[in-house]
Amino acid sequence: MEKVKSIKKPYKKLGFTYLDTAEIVVSLKKLMANYQVHYFKLRNYHWNVEGPDFFELHEEFEKDYNRVKVNIDDIAERIRVFGLKPMLSMNDVQKLSEVKETNKNMTPLDMVRDVLKDYEIIHASLLDTLNASLETGDSATEYFINELIRDIEKRNWMYTSWCK
Repeated sequence: MEKVKSIKKPYKKLGFTYLDTAEIVVSLKKLMANYQVHYFKLRNYHWNVEGPDFFELHEEFEKDYNRVKVNIDDIAERIRVFGLKPMLSMNDVQKLSEVKETNKNMTPLDMVRDVLKDYEIIHASLLDTLNASLETGDSATEYFINELIRDIEKRNWMYTSWCK
């Protein structure tokens, strides 16, 4: 089987066109929607975790939702860099997000496993955004997304270790 060589576009200077950034903005909006549903789930888990792991998980969920809140704001600001508005109603968020709400009582272990499931979805969304930025030659979005990937991979490792 013949390997297809990927052609990476050169990095662009300031001044992307709407067509240059359309795929990036679409992927950023989807990423933002995924993070927003994830954020509300983390708040819910923070408030409702019970049992012997309460203190530890209560604090970890708070760390996570505070980190995610910053990520959401940074994503919205990245969309603004491209001259667009990151307007997403709650209805839009629910339609765009692949992360889904949970409406049942969960054990602490179930909560952590659900967070890990969300991480898989968000990680895939991050990779989609990274690929869009690489195809466009957008080094700033590439750097930004790589930082988010690094963070979520570390948190994934930590929660996975907690589950053992």
